[in-house]
Amino acid sequence: MRGTGFFIVVLLFLTVFCTHVVGQVVSGVERTAEYLPSLNGKRVGVVANNASVVQGVNTIDTLIALGCEVVKIFSPEHGFRQQVGDGVKIENRSDSVTGLEIVSLYGKNRKPSKEDLKGVDLVVFDIQDVGVRFYTYISTLTYMMEACAEAGIPVLVLDRPNPNGFYIDGPVLEPGFSSFVGLHPVPVVYGMTIGEYSRMVNGEGWMKDGIRCELEVVPLENWTHMTFVEIPVAPSPNLPTINAIYLYPSLCFFEGTDISIGRGTSYPFEVYGHPLMKGFSFSFIPESIPGKSLHPPHEKVLCRGLDLRDFYTMHPAMYGRINLSWLMMAFKNLESNPDFFTAYFDKLAGTDALRKQIINGMSETEIRQSWQNGIESFKSVRQKYLLYN
Repeated sequence: MRGTGFFIVVLLFLTVFCTHVVGQVVSGVERTAEYLPSLNGKRVGVVANNASVVQGVNTIDTLIALGCEVVKIFSPEHGFRQQVGDGVKIENRSDSVTGLEIVSLYGKNRKPSKEDLKGVDLVVFDIQDVGVRFYTYISTLTYMMEACAEAGIPVLVLDRPNPNGFYIDGPVLEPGFSSFVGLHPVPVVYGMTIGEYSRMVNGEGWMKDGIRCELEVVPLENWTHMTFVEIPVAPSPNLPTINAIYLYPSLCFFEGTDISIGRGTSYPFEVYGHPLMKGFSFSFIPESIPGKSLHPPHEKVLCRGLDLRDFYTMHPAMYGRINLSWLMMAFKNLESNPDFFTAYFDKLAGTDALRKQIINGMSETEIRQSWQNGIESFKSVRQKYLLYN
């Protein structure tokens, strides 16, 4: 984001579209009176990362200071206190601050083993999500819930706001396309907090063999699905701004192509480009950045494309929807070659239909219309598990 224009547009958006809430948003971890009795006398495992903070203090440190017996830390993709880039496997290690064992859920295993959960009486889950199906934290949530259900261990989710919680959009994942970047039959943008999502996974029997866990969610205060929030700590290394978080549902489709979305720059998920794209004056050169992007696509090669850092300032009506025009424009610019798409694209889309629709020249309006029945069916499921207006 550049200048004050973005924030002016956000205020306009709030005025026109959003329900105002009196009082500051209070996250689940701050509502200690609601959950400390459940932790009393329990050996606690905590799923957290470096964005699991309140006023700069990590949830692990908060719980220990409150007298909780934290015995183990579980970390998702990107690690715990020190983040690593996307897709980088992480080994188990000890926490440099507390000395506690950190069990990586993005290394040898993505689901904790019985041995990993040995000596744990209750698991606390406190992760900042962004409300997009291919963001892997909800997959980590599912596998943790499943492992706890099998071991008879309760799960306590400390809810956090979803910055993309104000809309639902995209194709619903189809059977046969399930993967770590999409486990469940939900749209790309599903309009739920991570606490609400945990209730849906549990209630719909979406874990292995339909198993259910003992689940409690500590909800937010002073938040609705139309409340604007700006995340104080980047939820992952390549989503450093609220603008990137808003663009993420649209631009992440490019990860299933040869297009760069700015990994290896100071503005990932706010631009896109390719060395062979024509007709664009904006350019960037991806470079390796430790802790963010090592050897990003088209490293050290000039890419031409679009700068979207001011997109919502210029087009405020485009909030609250996936923008397919960027993907379709890039496909045409590179001569509509079917090899534009990699096998990973269908995993991200949760279907092979979107790729085929673009190749066959369907319009964005026609493609979006094809999503509607699935979205409406999902809304009926979603409604049962909402905690907020």
